[in-house]
Amino acid sequence: MACRSLLISLGLLAAALLYATSGYAAERPNIVVLFVDDLGYGELGCQGNEQIPTPRIDALATEGVRFTQAYVTAPNCSPSRAGLLTGRIPTRFGYEFNPVGAKNEAPGVGLPPEERTLAEVLHDAGYATGLVGKWHLGGHAEYHPQRHGFDEFWGFLHEGHFFLPRPWSNAKTMLRRKTLPDGGSGRWESEDLVLSTHMGHDEPPYDANNPILRDSQPVAEGAYLTDAIAREACDFIRNHRERPFFLYVPFNAVHSPMQALDEDVERFGTIADVQHRIFAGMLSRLDQAVGRVTKTLDEEGLAQNTVVIFWSDNGGPTRELTSSNAPLRGEKGSLYEGGIRVPAIIRWPAALPAGKTVDSPVSTLDLMPTLAKAAGAKAPESLDGVDLLPLLQEEASAASPRTFYWRQGTKGALRHGDWKLVANDLPGGGADREPIWELYDLATDVRESNDLTSENGETVRTLAAIWRAYDRQMAEPRFR
Repeated sequence: MACRSLLISLGLLAAALLYATSGYAAERPNIVVLFVDDLGYGELGCQGNEQIPTPRIDALATEGVRFTQAYVTAPNCSPSRAGLLTGRIPTRFGYEFNPVGAKNEAPGVGLPPEERTLAEVLHDAGYATGLVGKWHLGGHAEYHPQRHGFDEFWGFLHEGHFFLPRPWSNAKTMLRRKTLPDGGSGRWESEDLVLSTHMGHDEPPYDANNPILRDSQPVAEGAYLTDAIAREACDFIRNHRERPFFLYVPFNAVHSPMQALDEDVERFGTIADVQHRIFAGMLSRLDQAVGRVTKTLDEEGLAQNTVVIFWSDNGGPTRELTSSNAPLRGEKGSLYEGGIRVPAIIRWPAALPAGKTVDSPVSTLDLMPTLAKAAGAKAPESLDGVDLLPLLQEEASAASPRTFYWRQGTKGALRHGDWKLVANDLPGGGADREPIWELYDLATDVRESNDLTSENGETVRTLAAIWRAYDRQMAEPRFR
């Protein structure tokens, strides 16, 4: 009897070892990427914001690793997403600009089918893959998320979406307008609506031909959109808890239009400016949504071996949203630090330390090689990022200085070590002239307030040559 029990035990052990070394090993982590929209560098409690509490997002930093020098590949939404999902500088494949409005649906405007995404890499390694939220990588049929490796999609295809269906009840909405109802300028306010001319243009028609979709079928959604995205993300986690999954959750908060539930706005009654109160309500609701996702991971017993990544897609648009990129210079659309350096956190309790802060520069380009390695998947060749796991799992800093390149239209930038080169007047149309470069030492001047070009001519020439070497590798824009 004892011998028979021993044989059974040995058999179970052998089966467990076989399972652990198979392609469906339980050790492979689940992956959840929370990619938020237009969140400035200085907006979170863990980033120094004392006015708008963000306890659930801050908890990710307490339980994981927070980056102080995290970058994105573009200062606006769409090319930033292209860089995250491919691990390649989007300008390499002509994805230089940010399509908006009807251009989202144009043929030829979208993530090229030949570019392999993180979803495709993980899908081919046996992961369930889902996208819940904002796509903004092409609205034409050939660019649909399910043609880029996602098994499931719930969300919308364009750059933005209203958070509530009309009529906008139980909420405070602020819209941009060229002219107020009285024919003047400034602000006009009613109980539930604020109109403002401060931006000089109308609110884009975000919902025009841009329905909420489940896969490819329109659905009627009545919940506040940030809540609905959290609900669908939690459902995906529950539905796929028995197999490894990759869940990409690109929230559209805190992107315009500015629209917050009354209960959230009222909690910030001490904020005098109504625009900033609405923004605070939107950010608070985003924090609650992140908490719902992490709580679901806890409830399903998945938190320990799930990589949770929180990252913003670009800097905050300050005039549009009242967002803060403090202490950085610039905002969304700029290649100064405020446009491209963003809040970023990674939590993976099974493999990473808790409460660690990493001051080495990193990029969304690093997520493809890092997550593919963690999942035991084969990443594409010719990636522009690096595997972050050695940096994250060790106390040592990055061994050597890194180089980051950006270009968008007439703007260009390069970070090489602690040196930052910026130009806002790149020549176009074959013009043969040198841009007016600005040079900053980010080790001592994170605000980019002291241009050092005059006393560092040789450094400027060296860095400009590095930027040009990168630039020669880039493709012509696929669209503008």
